Amino acid sequence: MNNNTPHTTPRYSNTFDEYTLSEIRRAATTGVYDIRGGGAKRRVPHFDDLLFLGASMSRYPLEGYREHCGTDVVLGDRNASKPLQLKIPITIAGMSFGSLSGQAKEALGRGANAAGTSTTTGDGGMTPEERGHSEQLVYQYLPSRYGMNPDDLRKADAIEIVVGQGAKPGGGGMLLGQKISERVAGMRTLPEGIDQRSACRHPDWTGPDDLEIKILELREITHWEKPIFIKVGGARPYYDTALAIKAGADVVVVDGMQGGTAATQEVFIEHVGQPTLACIRPAVQALQDLDMHRKVQLVVSGGIRNGADVAKALAMGADAVSIGTAALVALGDNHPNYEQDYKALGTTAGAYDDWHEGQDPAGITTQDPTLAARLDPELAGRRLANYLNVMTLEAQTIARACGKSHVHNLEPDDLVALTVEAAAMAGVPLSGTSWVPGQ
Repeated sequence: MNNNTPHTTPRYSNTFDEYTLSEIRRAATTGVYDIRGGGAKRRVPHFDDLLFLGASMSRYPLEGYREHCGTDVVLGDRNASKPLQLKIPITIAGMSFGSLSGQAKEALGRGANAAGTSTTTGDGGMTPEERGHSEQLVYQYLPSRYGMNPDDLRKADAIEIVVGQGAKPGGGGMLLGQKISERVAGMRTLPEGIDQRSACRHPDWTGPDDLEIKILELREITHWEKPIFIKVGGARPYYDTALAIKAGADVVVVDGMQGGTAATQEVFIEHVGQPTLACIRPAVQALQDLDMHRKVQLVVSGGIRNGADVAKALAMGADAVSIGTAALVALGDNHPNYEQDYKALGTTAGAYDDWHEGQDPAGITTQDPTLAARLDPELAGRRLANYLNVMTLEAQTIARACGKSHVHNLEPDDLVALTVEAAAMAGVPLSGTSWVPGQ
């Protein structure tokens, strides 16, 4: 080749892109797999691939500031004598003390309480900060049993049995040693500063028949007052939902792969489970096939960001949604104000690469007392309440535009899809056609 011939611009292979090459080099250098927090970063079909059909001639819209549009929801009235009565169909997902600071847990309780909804403990037990500022608190019952005791079960307003999580269905939780402070270690009966890996399955049962016995035990401990939720990762949502109903669940929580986690293997986050969008329709179908739709409530989580996502999940048949990552961002996590601090950690605001390391500059995903003191729980709680209120108003706006007097009156007929994949997953027509793939 002539030396004067200009070179073409080099480009990476689509298979061996820049990130893939860097991961191969990292694995070859260290001999260990990558661990991180947050959720899936790959592009998968999501709620952005759906659009609403607002009212025009064939549907009659509601006047935005004159006609009421309800947002309330009751969770757990199948068997419990004291179901959760929520003002909005948006709840706060389980995020543990250990993964989060005490200040962050208090802020979540304050914000949820101000908005009229519930929050959830997460792994590791119940903290006084959280219980003291959460009018409606769901207690997570996980394979680890960390911090679990009957007294706290009775103090809770509902119990969520965690069978799986969207970021790692089939895998247990992780909390690295730098976040196992003296207080966290004491609550979990663990050695301080040592990595914690939770079991991937509950030791008390091997299937839904055994789980039914455990649910009855929990009902007796709590005098049949508390709703029992079962949370599953988005792997086989039809069968998992059906078996949860058979076992006696009052509420089923389905968590898609866009759901976050404190820490797990990168290969889990990106390659195990299904997109949230793909999980809703099979779960609803299971409820309908068993004549339990709206009798057993369905809560959807994993990548919920705004009121449009809420409205789309409800239109597909969910009763409520749950948020985790978005709630932490609302509190102030990954804020650009701390960009220099994030760069010092080798990341950037908004990348969510620091959650597992315990060095969060915003004081949210840390046990460092100096960093945690940066978070003002009252201010952060108000920020969360503002965010929840905006999400609710957005969902109401869409419902009114579709002619609905309650957000739960939204239905699949109000939706179309922009891609064939989303149309197939959601079971709604491809935009501009009457075609639903697979039907």
